[in-house]
Amino acid sequence: MERETRGRRRAEPTPPSTSGDVRGGGESIDRELLDGWMLVMQGFQATQDSLASELAERFNLRQGAAEVLVRLLTAPKNRMPMTRLAHETRMSSGGFTKLADRLCAAGLTRRMACEEDRRLIYLELTDLGKDTARAISEAVTGILRDRVLAPLGRDGLGKLADAMRAVRDANDDPGKLRRHAGRPRTETSSANELPHG
Repeated sequence: MERETRGRRRAEPTPPSTSGDVRGGGESIDRELLDGWMLVMQGFQATQDSLASELAERFNLRQGAAEVLVRLLTAPKNRMPMTRLAHETRMSSGGFTKLADRLCAAGLTRRMACEEDRRLIYLELTDLGKDTARAISEAVTGILRDRVLAPLGRDGLGKLADAMRAVRDANDDPGKLRRHAGRPRTETSSANELPHG
């Protein structure tokens, strides 16, 4: 009886470690990797939420619309192909089309056909759009100085930008968006980027 008890005690599993890799079911769970990535996402989401809230309050524009206007302001001739804009803003084709419709209806942008290739459609800022995009850019600059540059400093921001550029480039496959593996923003999330009326 005593031998059986000792045998059972030796057969008891060892509790898994709570630090480093946790192995189970043939898989490896890297807690440090998961915690680090969750911190990246939390920091980005908290900053993005704060930015979107202030832009909505000041300009009555949601983040997607404001982002498109700022991108167009910094683009050559204040215009970009719609397909490229949709890709860079991580929107589906249908979702971006609806957002572009609202920007055009608000008089902030217009669609322009490419002279060399009529199949290519540009989204271009109007004069009103340029003024609005400049005002948004100034507001965003002030917000980011307080909420990003102040805690990180120039060197920290540069390192963060370099790191996120490397991650983006390693995962930036347009085919992933078409296959929905990257989960681009859809019509539902962008349909109401601009207020009615």
